[in-house]
Amino acid sequence: MHLLEIGAIRNKPAAGLYLALTRRCPLSCAHCSTDSSSTSEQHPETPFRRLVESFDHETRPDLLLMSGGEALLRPALVADLARTARSVGSRSYVLSGMWFARENRRLPAPVSAAIREVDHFAASLDEFHEREVGRADVFRAMHRIRELVPQVSFQLTGRGDDDPYLQGLVDDVRREFDDHVPILVGTLSPIGRGRQLGGLTPTPTSGVPVAPVDPCDRITWPLVTYDGTVYACCNQDLVERRVPEHLILGHASHQSWPELREKFLQRELYRALRVLGPSFVASRFSDGPCDKGMCGNCVALSGDAEAERQVTEYLRSDSGRQVEAAARRMVEQVDGTAFSERRSGRYGGLVSLGWEADREQSCTR
Repeated sequence: MHLLEIGAIRNKPAAGLYLALTRRCPLSCAHCSTDSSSTSEQHPETPFRRLVESFDHETRPDLLLMSGGEALLRPALVADLARTARSVGSRSYVLSGMWFARENRRLPAPVSAAIREVDHFAASLDEFHEREVGRADVFRAMHRIRELVPQVSFQLTGRGDDDPYLQGLVDDVRREFDDHVPILVGTLSPIGRGRQLGGLTPTPTSGVPVAPVDPCDRITWPLVTYDGTVYACCNQDLVERRVPEHLILGHASHQSWPELREKFLQRELYRALRVLGPSFVASRFSDGPCDKGMCGNCVALSGDAEAERQVTEYLRSDSGRQVEAAARRMVEQVDGTAFSERRSGRYGGLVSLGWEADREQSCTR
């Protein structure tokens, strides 16, 4: 599954499901958004296995995305989940910090076996990762991995469009892989251990103008976090630090994917947050201030039963249905490149690298 295809379904509710398989990671990156370490907690595999085993052909997500910490510290779990998902038509993706590539090591057999089972492998690389695993080592490992998996990509992170390190890294990846490997570019944020770094711009939390409609794509694909709790929001830093009650969708240990998906798609509050945005909902239906930014406004709705009652009443009205339908059409028009451009600025077009070559190869199979 090419990165451009993933972007094309990114705004489709429940088309993807994130699994944070472990908080453990053998790297010690200074910017780690999940504050992971080699001694971080690791919960039983059972909830993840149980949830994926509950997928069926009618309701399964199009894509299962596995990360951590470092997901490939549990290679047998990654492989098993990928196989189980594939049996009902879901494809799989795993993101890795490339710990196994250090000092030009051979790929560990369990890691190779896991990578062979997934449909897309993404390597994370930035100035902090590179202090742990050298760029040349990552490149060598990626050449090997391209022989094991149908699609690969790089997830590169920098300090913004004008970051010379990021520009040099992008240039090196494009040159090394002859523009055949797509790249998703992100911006370093002061979350997790990144809060201790200087010079990073936090997401505004106050004084933010309220847009009439400002859809939130964080509530488009649910997240199963380390202990099996399922959140309607995939902003891992937010849900773990704040644990907003209204965003807890359920738990993988005792609820099936069809059950969770139904609630995720049908609950009026989630629908409103998804297509109208937290700021619109807060300004229209809550008595509190609505100047905390998108995530802050959303958190402030937790436990506000009256706001949710009003949201439900509104979306069931004729005018509410019309507004929701119009907003949904607007969201659905965002294709893979447009989605990336919103997140990656001038680097947004890099998600399409290798797309034409991949299409030509697919046609000759």
